[in-house]
Amino acid sequence: MTPISRSGAGRRSFAALVCGALAAGGLAAAGVTALEPGAAAASSHREAPLISGQPQYDNTDVYAFVSPDKPDTTTIVANWIPFEEPAGGPNFFTFAEDAHYDLHIDNNGDAQGELIYRYTFKTHRKNGDTFLYNTGPVTSLDDPDLNITQSYDIDLLRLHDQKLISRTKVADDIPVAPSNVGKASMPHYSTLRDQAVYKLAGGSTTFAGQADDPFFLDLRVFDLLYGGDLSEVGRDTLKGYNVNSIALQVPTDMIQESAEQPIVGIWSTTERKDAHGDWTQVSRLGMPLVNEVVNPQKDKDKFNASAPWDDAQFLKNVTNPELPKLIEAIYKIKAPAEPRNDLVDVFLKGVEGLNQPPHVTPAEELRLNTSIKPAASPKRLGVLDGDNAGFPNGRRLTDDVIDASLQVVEGELVGSKNDLGDAVDKNDKKFGHSFPYLAQPTSGSRGATAKGSGNDVRNQLGGGLTGASTTGGTDTVLIAGSAAAGAAGFLLIGTAVMWWRRRMHNRAY
Repeated sequence: MTPISRSGAGRRSFAALVCGALAAGGLAAAGVTALEPGAAAASSHREAPLISGQPQYDNTDVYAFVSPDKPDTTTIVANWIPFEEPAGGPNFFTFAEDAHYDLHIDNNGDAQGELIYRYTFKTHRKNGDTFLYNTGPVTSLDDPDLNITQSYDIDLLRLHDQKLISRTKVADDIPVAPSNVGKASMPHYSTLRDQAVYKLAGGSTTFAGQADDPFFLDLRVFDLLYGGDLSEVGRDTLKGYNVNSIALQVPTDMIQESAEQPIVGIWSTTERKDAHGDWTQVSRLGMPLVNEVVNPQKDKDKFNASAPWDDAQFLKNVTNPELPKLIEAIYKIKAPAEPRNDLVDVFLKGVEGLNQPPHVTPAEELRLNTSIKPAASPKRLGVLDGDNAGFPNGRRLTDDVIDASLQVVEGELVGSKNDLGDAVDKNDKKFGHSFPYLAQPTSGSRGATAKGSGNDVRNQLGGGLTGASTTGGTDTVLIAGSAAAGAAGFLLIGTAVMWWRRRMHNRAY
């Protein structure tokens, strides 16, 4: 198999595709998620029964790409905690303290990690006598008003045949960027983000903290295929949600086997302690979408606990996939012939001549040829559109993996040309031009403010909104007093409204 190059100039718009499909009685719209009602899945968001109840340990996405502004380095991004509501306080979003957040690197194609970058986190609390995450405006990561903070260590584990050869402390007590509480609490969040980017010895750089969820797609396929009449299509379902991110940029020669063998396989896992105190793997992710739409329900939890070198047990799920059969049954588009060896190449081995290492052992890893320079003008469909620096050669933040994966699953590489997609072609926020490249998290104070005239909300709450100081040692008392006054005001107003409604009800009847 060789990379496919084709111009995007003649690609039909989604609207035209829909019209053509409706006229032909074929597939009008489909995401690359399962074509049946069920639990929401977005790459690896809540993709398996057990991990869906453990969001701190749920790895949502992995990205790996040659750094566009530093092409002698490779950047790895892994995200956890799906669907973070920005205003979801007062207990905002922290990494788990009883977890190993691991980035695995296989640099010889044997489906075993030769390198593991292990992140472990600690939580720190300044004041246990307040419910607040922050007790005043936060202007720096060491601000005394930031009540709940986290820090992390990084260990580099070197292995051979899964036996530990060495362990090196790479970083110690690095601060984590906090959740973006809101404009009043964190008036200059970009400053906090910048302070959480740390340069390490040897030319590496690290970041951990909250970020906008970079994955973009329309998830409403679960509502009877976009509302049953395509009235629900083209909206980024993850718009406005955040994730917790780990980003690591390393000199490429530190992770390659050699300059002659520049292809690496990358995946991430989460381990946590079980009831016996032993470390147990509970989440795993490399290539996107595999555990959502390739593995059936009976294999999902097993996959999250398994390792790439045991992926032969899941091979039938790839060579005889369910998704094309569902599309054929519903929309009468003929499924490509099985066994689907084209999917094995793309998702388990890498594309021959592009990112397939010699003597490769098929395994679910995100494979990146680190010798391919970044594209000056990245194309969202990556290799399918002639951009060999993009997905499935690694995964950039801007790559549209939903459209690319759906087209491959429906036979793009075996002669069944198609332009299928979900009409969401880019993220709702722009990505950065330098490390960690992720868009800043959505603020908890987003949206419209209270409106009114005369006896408006502020007047109704009286002095409850005006007394808080931003200096000195009384912030907690003043803020807590303001909160109490506000709550009392709402309670009084609510009680008055209920009394008035009952009175009107009695008059009417």
